[in-house]
Amino acid sequence: MVGSVRTRRAEVSVTVRAVTMRDVAQRAGVSLKTVSNVVNAYPHVRPEMRDRVLRVIDELGYQMNFTARNLSLGRTGMIALAVPELRLAYFAELADAVIAAADRVGLTVLIEQTGGTRAGELEVLTSPRRRMTDGLLYSPTALRSADAGALDVDFPIVLLGERALRRGVDHVAMANEAGARTVTEHLLDSGRRRIALIGGHDSESGAGNLRARGFRAAMSAAGVEVDPRLVAGDERWSRRTGARAMAEILERGVTPDAVLALNDVMALGAMRELFERGLSVPGDVALAGFDNIEEASFSRPSLTTIDPGRTEIARTAVGLLADRLAGRGERGAAAAHEIVAGFRLETRESTATA
Repeated sequence: MVGSVRTRRAEVSVTVRAVTMRDVAQRAGVSLKTVSNVVNAYPHVRPEMRDRVLRVIDELGYQMNFTARNLSLGRTGMIALAVPELRLAYFAELADAVIAAADRVGLTVLIEQTGGTRAGELEVLTSPRRRMTDGLLYSPTALRSADAGALDVDFPIVLLGERALRRGVDHVAMANEAGARTVTEHLLDSGRRRIALIGGHDSESGAGNLRARGFRAAMSAAGVEVDPRLVAGDERWSRRTGARAMAEILERGVTPDAVLALNDVMALGAMRELFERGLSVPGDVALAGFDNIEEASFSRPSLTTIDPGRTEIARTAVGLLADRLAGRGERGAAAAHEIVAGFRLETRESTATA
C-alpha cells in the first residue's frame, strides 16, 4: 500500500519597507536636498555628487513615486522630443539617450518626426498633441532667424542643435566647428593634403556650415588651399549622398588622399564608393566622419570620427527641461542657458598610417 503524505504549506507574511529618499541620503552621505536635486535632474549638481547618489539609488533600488508627484503638480509626466527623422542614425541614438535620461527623472518621452521641413517643424509647436506633454526638446534644422517668433510658446522648451533662433530659450549645442577643425588637423597631421569635403551647408549657422567652417579653418592654418573640385554634397545627409558626392569628386579627374564627411553616414556611403572603384581606405584615401554613431566602430575599416557628446547633450537637455518644469531658476532671456557639449576625437582604422 502506498501511503499518501499531506504537506502543509506555511504562510509567512513578510513586510518589506520601501526604500526612502532619506535612506539614499544616509547611504550616500549627502543631504536630503542633494538627493532631491539629483532625482529631479537639477542641472547644477556636481557630476561626482550626482554619480554617487545615482549609484546608491541603483544599489538600494529606490524608486520615486513619479505618478503622485506629477498629479500633485498638475502635469502629465510626458515630454516631447522633436527630431527631423529617426532613419538618420544620429537622431535615433539621440532619442535613445533622451529616453534613458528622462526615465531617470520619471518622465516619459513622446517622439515627433518633423521630416526636417519648415512646415513640419512649425507644426510640432502648435499641434494639439502638445497638450499631452509638459515640455519640448526641439531639434529644428529648417527654421531660420525669421521664424524666431514661433518659439514664443506657453510651455517649456529646450533647443537642441545649432538653430539658436532667439535669446531667452535654453539651448544645448555641439562643438561643431571645433570638432571639425580637430578631425581635419588629424588628417593633416597624417601627411594628407588633398582633403575632400563631403556635405552640404547653408548660409546660416547650421551644423553643416559650422563643420565646414572648422574644416576650412584647419586647412588655412596649415597653409593648404581647399581645392573646389574636392567639395561636393547637398543638404540631405545620407549614405546615398555620401556615395554620390564621392563619385562626383572622382569623376572630376582628381583623387583626394583624404576625405572628411560632415557626418558618419555620408562617410560610410563614401567608403562604399571608394571600395567600388578599387581604392583602399586608408591606404589610398584616409576617411573621417562626425557624430560617432554606433555603426562607425563596426564598419570595415572602422571609422575615425568626432564624438560630439550625445549622452551629455541628452542628460543636460532633459535636466534643463525638468528644471523649468519644476519652476526652478530665474525666468527671462538673461536666465536662459547656452551650453556647448564637450567632444572627443575617436581615431580608428580609416585614418591609420603605415
